[in-house]
Amino acid sequence: MNTPINGTDLIALGYAENAVLGIALRINRGRNGFTKEQMLANYAAVLAQPENYISDKIFSKLASAIIQKANEKPEDFITLNPEPNAFSAYGLEQIEEGALDQMRVAMKLPVTVAGALMPDAHQGYGLPIGGVLATKNAIIPYGVGVDIGCRMALSIYDIPEAFYTEHHDKFKRELVAHSKFGAGHGFHGPYKSDHAVLESPHFQTNALTKSLKDKAWSQLGSSGGGNHFVEFGIIEFEKEDTVLNIPKGKYVALLTHSGSRGFGATVAGHYTKLAKDVCKLPEVARNLAYLDMNSALGQEYWIAMNLAGDYASACHEIIHSKMKKALGATVLAKVENHHNFAWKEIWNGEEVIVHRKGATPAGKGVMGIIPGSMTAPGFLVRGKGEENAINSASHGAGRQMSRTKAIKSITKNEMKSILNHHGVTLIGASLDEAPMAYKDIHQVMAAQEDLVDVVAKLTPKMVRMADDGSRED
Repeated sequence: MNTPINGTDLIALGYAENAVLGIALRINRGRNGFTKEQMLANYAAVLAQPENYISDKIFSKLASAIIQKANEKPEDFITLNPEPNAFSAYGLEQIEEGALDQMRVAMKLPVTVAGALMPDAHQGYGLPIGGVLATKNAIIPYGVGVDIGCRMALSIYDIPEAFYTEHHDKFKRELVAHSKFGAGHGFHGPYKSDHAVLESPHFQTNALTKSLKDKAWSQLGSSGGGNHFVEFGIIEFEKEDTVLNIPKGKYVALLTHSGSRGFGATVAGHYTKLAKDVCKLPEVARNLAYLDMNSALGQEYWIAMNLAGDYASACHEIIHSKMKKALGATVLAKVENHHNFAWKEIWNGEEVIVHRKGATPAGKGVMGIIPGSMTAPGFLVRGKGEENAINSASHGAGRQMSRTKAIKSITKNEMKSILNHHGVTLIGASLDEAPMAYKDIHQVMAAQEDLVDVVAKLTPKMVRMADDGSRED
């Protein structure tokens, strides 16, 4: 078995933490028949004399990137503001320094108008997860995120809590029968679903969206990997909600969390690369490369992003429709909200592009769902329209432990014990999604009392997630 080469190994050879490092690591995936020692020797040789490897079958791309990086001049890059603009941060004591650093860089962009950081924030790529950024006439693909239009959808049924307890096995059968998970997974032949979104003319926008339509069709009505889930829970209204017209009481509810699957991920990767080509930012801000909304590329991405959002919504609609029919239930209310998206909104009297990467829209009266973990409660909320938060709130509890750390430090027995303690039936899921990997949802909610009002509490009872360690979040 080959010992892996990581970024630390390459940095020790003299590679900098930039795009060249990423190219070098990708070359190593196949190892190309070299031992670790031989591969490291090659890396050192290419770094020392890249001109000798321009035509090399394995190392030509790396050599070209090294030469290009060496020839870059400061005047080739867009200038960042010397100091970041101020931004609001909620639950500051719970937010890791890496996320704060990323937000400070985002606030130096010449197109930035305003920013805010939600209490579930943690470090991501470009804009931190939990970051909200308003820009002037510019859109940032990595400010939206990879899983474009990822969302929560909640159906509240006319089913009392006792019915769930008495028919636990039926709920389990229907959950398994009407959900499908994992990166790359989808439906085939007669099992494919149909939806009006597939007839959208925006699939014909360009060669990229045309090429993705078949994949979108096969994955329609399925869910991704990572933290995506379909769950049954008990939602409790401590008092009547006159807006939703739901009396006080406890009801069975279905909550789903997933996004635009392979379609959205491919769109994100494609336009992020193009943005980096046309928007030359310094290395520290490279993943915040933006597209001018007046440009053809900016408009292309805007159309593709909105199509991905519509597609993600369609996936949830199909799951909820199947489950409603299978249970023979009446839906008392349905609430849906999305993140990893950008909206045109008015800010201080001017139109801006508001990016919410892992943040929930929370304008005045806007409904949202903020989940905790597979054992912690989630909350149905109504936005207060707090301008300092750019009309936003958290999209969940947020990770307090990386996926790698969770897998290394949490045992299967520990995860099973906490599930049993909370009476939760789990189907699938890897250790990186264990409840202990997430922040305390109660602390997160306490940090955003100025942003949302709690309408009801949802307690998870049966959760299904991908069990292959795949991720699309």
